[in-house]
Amino acid sequence: MNRAAVGKQAMVVSPHYLASEAGAEMLRRGGNAFDAAVAVSACLGVVYPHMTGLGGDCFWLTYRAGEGRVRAYNGSGRSGAAVDRDCFAGMESIPHRGARSAITVPGMVDGWAAVQGQNGRLTLAEALAPAIRHAAEGFPLSPDQHFFTVKCKDMLGECPETAAIYLPHGTVPAVGDRFVQRELAATLRALVDGGREAFYEGEIARAIVAGLRRADGLLSEADFAAHRGGWEEPATGVYRGYTLYQAPPNSQGFTGIMALQALERFDPAATPYGSYAYYHRMIEAIKLTFIDRNRDLTDPDFHRVPLERLLSRAYADELAGRIDPNRAMDFDSPPAGSDTAYAAVVDEEGNAVSFIQSLYFEFGSGFTAGNTGVLLQNRGSFFSLDPTHVNTLEPNKRTFHTLMPAMACLDGKPRFLYGTQGGEGQPQTQTAIFTRMVDYGMAPHEAVAEPRWLWGRTWGEASRELKLEGRIDEETIRRLSEAGHDVRVVDAYDYRMGHAHAIAIDGDGMKRGGTDPRCDGAAIGW
Repeated sequence: MNRAAVGKQAMVVSPHYLASEAGAEMLRRGGNAFDAAVAVSACLGVVYPHMTGLGGDCFWLTYRAGEGRVRAYNGSGRSGAAVDRDCFAGMESIPHRGARSAITVPGMVDGWAAVQGQNGRLTLAEALAPAIRHAAEGFPLSPDQHFFTVKCKDMLGECPETAAIYLPHGTVPAVGDRFVQRELAATLRALVDGGREAFYEGEIARAIVAGLRRADGLLSEADFAAHRGGWEEPATGVYRGYTLYQAPPNSQGFTGIMALQALERFDPAATPYGSYAYYHRMIEAIKLTFIDRNRDLTDPDFHRVPLERLLSRAYADELAGRIDPNRAMDFDSPPAGSDTAYAAVVDEEGNAVSFIQSLYFEFGSGFTAGNTGVLLQNRGSFFSLDPTHVNTLEPNKRTFHTLMPAMACLDGKPRFLYGTQGGEGQPQTQTAIFTRMVDYGMAPHEAVAEPRWLWGRTWGEASRELKLEGRIDEETIRRLSEAGHDVRVVDAYDYRMGHAHAIAIDGDGMKRGGTDPRCDGAAIGW
């Protein structure tokens, strides 16, 4: 598997080599970046089923060379029309697993229809062909899928349909075993025949809802039929002359812009790479953005998110001024799920797609709907049952979303596409990767392979740790601890740091891609 690639014509990066190959296959067939991106997306839903799939959500940033502008597509689903806090009366929170955690309509298939249907050159059948092939014929089970299947074995066994697929014969498949998903292959073929409508208004929707109904689930056929994603204006900012683009709310993408704009006030020439100041400033900048995010982020149809103020230069100055160079800020943030897959594609025409998709937790809700092979997300479990909370559960509402694909342009053209797996970690890792490429001149594969950090709580952990990979300099670790950070040193290339990938495009059009050594991905360019 190639972790790094260089090419003049095209570049594909993703967390699984078969998905990267699917994208490259579309480009070699004469498709463009939009065809390739959908092929990668669909293939990831098959070969990385613990992270993403048809039952999940997606966010896209797209650039059409002919248009010369970046657009965002929000592929996140809303809660059902009859889903409200009363559905969970007497409970402190929405269940994290099972049919009753699957309370938002999956937005993935709608995203494919929008991105490829409006921009691609190939047919949906061509784009889905690799995914169908791998689902029907099987593929070698990846180390990452094996790891999470072992971790989630008991939960996967609670739903018979899920257990039949992911625990064949009641056991965890070994790394390299042929993993087959015949029901999912049939569902993908139904999409080829019926398109988007088959999933939201046809046989697939009926089968999913019937499966949910048998398990006391809450979504209806009308909820699926009503689903619509939408093209939106991205959130924007500026860092050292680059125009930054992120998906707008309900995505947390604006935090990635806020952190960079605050850090722009500091001179990288006076901040040695890997030093105490390098890590401390990034960590503190992220904490400050999380304060605003936690207060305001939800569906903007229900609550106005004040992006104009949050992304202003004046507010960036204020945030920078609040960073104590010698002391860690005491701050808490709610944990967020981390199961996600990021990928990016650039073609020879200059079209570019940066996208990310997820089931929320690993294996999502753990509930497979009937005989569809579709594992449903549990993204809606992040809604609050507190009626005063900004992200409180209400009907037809999109929840606070961690997914945030990124793109940066110079002189109106894409120069960097980047993103990562990991809920709370996404803005943290994005900030590290982008500054490494822009401020310290690293190639994409170097930027994602360098030691990483992760601040905050994750599910199942009550502490507010600053996890530092052991490859970080011992003196830097010591100083961070002395400054008040709750330091915990973890293994090199720790899985909790997520899977990050990036593409850099030079002024002459040369493309450099890098994928994360923590995953099973590949960068393919030519």
